[in-house]
Amino acid sequence: MELNERKTRILEAIIRNYLETGEPVGSRTISKYEELHLSPATIRNEMSDLEEMGYILQPHTSSGRIPSDKGYRFYVDRLMQDKEREVADMHEMVVQKADELSELLKQVARLLADNTNYAAMISTPQIHHNKLKFIQLSKVDVDQILAVIVVEGNIIKNKMIRVDGEMDADTVLKLNLLLNTHLNGLSLEDINLGLITLIKERAGIHSAVVASVIDAVAEAIRADEDLEIYTSGANNIFKYPELTDKEKASDIISTLEEKRQFGKLMRESLQEAAEEGGTGTGIQVYIGDESPIQTMKDCSVVTATYELEDGMKGMMSIIGPKRMDYEKVAKTLKTLQTQLDALYKKT
Repeated sequence: MELNERKTRILEAIIRNYLETGEPVGSRTISKYEELHLSPATIRNEMSDLEEMGYILQPHTSSGRIPSDKGYRFYVDRLMQDKEREVADMHEMVVQKADELSELLKQVARLLADNTNYAAMISTPQIHHNKLKFIQLSKVDVDQILAVIVVEGNIIKNKMIRVDGEMDADTVLKLNLLLNTHLNGLSLEDINLGLITLIKERAGIHSAVVASVIDAVAEAIRADEDLEIYTSGANNIFKYPELTDKEKASDIISTLEEKRQFGKLMRESLQEAAEEGGTGTGIQVYIGDESPIQTMKDCSVVTATYELEDGMKGMMSIIGPKRMDYEKVAKTLKTLQTQLDALYKKT
């Protein structure tokens, strides 16, 4: 006799119900599972077959059945296959390089929330002590040039700069050479007043243009300070009775939506990792009062740092009740962390 799809779904329903209640499961109970769309009579026939096949037992003369060891083994093996497929699907999704990093990070936030049933957050990556890679000035029209500024991590910033009077191609080329010779490979801390004065002197009548470009460079290097955070699964908080108190839930949801406090936590954690000089990719757990965020005192917050190319680092967080499944959360974070690290090969 074959264990077809219908029998499989009935067996899984019996096992899930028995795991929840500890009571023998009858056909009428299983018929209430809307996804089955089966009558009690049909279910009784299938349960009889499952018993004959050794997947379920009838401990008493009543109609209720419980899983046998064979039934449990089938359920566990199938569950493991599903989880392995889930991880494979997760990998497939992550390795499909999204056109924009922001879209990829939104996908990761959804995966974290869906896979854990808690709230999830992920920050855009930051680069600490950014260095300028190069500057490209291009003439746009008679009174404007475009400054394309590339910093570590291949982050590109464009800035339109107004010029007084027409600037020929030869002059633009000379300014490109001047700026790149003196600024390439420098961090913001390295670009001091003395250096700026020197460059402006050598630029002569175009010192104002050079000053505007240097301002744009400083703005590009500082750009990572504007940490963007993507959230997913905030409503999962309402699945846990201890967090559904109206005031608590409101505070938690507001904090998740407003993001400012989480941004501060993530920024400080990334800064600490950079200052310590380590990889900073470990998993950190804040339980209840350990959380630096006041509204999260009834929650646990688990964070992990991911790293992309050229030292770009961001942070993932899972927020849930104190009784969260820490093992599953850590495993999920580690999986996504590894896949993001592999997706953007570090050099």
